[in-house]
Amino acid sequence: MPGHPEFTAAFAAGLIGAPLPPGVTALAPDEAAQRFAVYRNNVAVSLTEALSSRFPVIQRLVGEAFFSAMARVYAETHRPKSPVLLEWGDSFPAFLAGFPPLSDYPYMADVARIEYARGLAFHAADARPASADSFVGADPSQLKLRLHPSVQVLRLDHPAVSIWARNQPGAAPDRTTLAGPEIALVLRDGAFNVPVHAISDADAVMIDHIRLGASLTAAAELAQWAEAGHDPQPLILCLMQSGAILDPKEDA
Repeated sequence: MPGHPEFTAAFAAGLIGAPLPPGVTALAPDEAAQRFAVYRNNVAVSLTEALSSRFPVIQRLVGEAFFSAMARVYAETHRPKSPVLLEWGDSFPAFLAGFPPLSDYPYMADVARIEYARGLAFHAADARPASADSFVGADPSQLKLRLHPSVQVLRLDHPAVSIWARNQPGAAPDRTTLAGPEIALVLRDGAFNVPVHAISDADAVMIDHIRLGASLTAAAELAQWAEAGHDPQPLILCLMQSGAILDPKEDA
């Protein structure tokens, strides 16, 4: 019988097609390989289902059969490092970017980035949002906002926010030609929905500097450098209504 590290390595290799691991037996020895093959298939199916749950738009775009085959390739080369599958799939966007059959669809990686970010947002830590009167009388030049842990800004090379939105359940058909990069704002709202908003570069700059500790006035001024005439109010209203601006009394 091999030692534990050797057995673990052989067992893991066996799950992706290597010979039966030494020490794996059955009451009927000739059934060991057959029984292990069933287990190997169950693992592959489970990982494929986990990936499709995390990336449903990618599955819709490529079709279930193609996604299933692609997921097995991914799972064989990017095994989960933990039994908790929350973080598994972080490398899936990069995998899609380098997957030869998808070379004519470079936007797939950006769509996958949105879907992975939504999973992180959904599972982000809870934090108490600000109320409508939390900042009454505050001086914007001194006011420093804190954002909910779910808030993420993704600068994308393709119109992936629009592609993602078009492939949501119940979305109205839209054949408008899409082109150009987009910036996604991903967050979790108070009802535990995870919307995705397309925002401007100025909005993204403002969020970046709020995160860095700039005052509201300073962040708005820096956004003006990115886009002359930028109005910060729609962004602040969106964040406030979503519960993404934290109560100033909440412990940092």
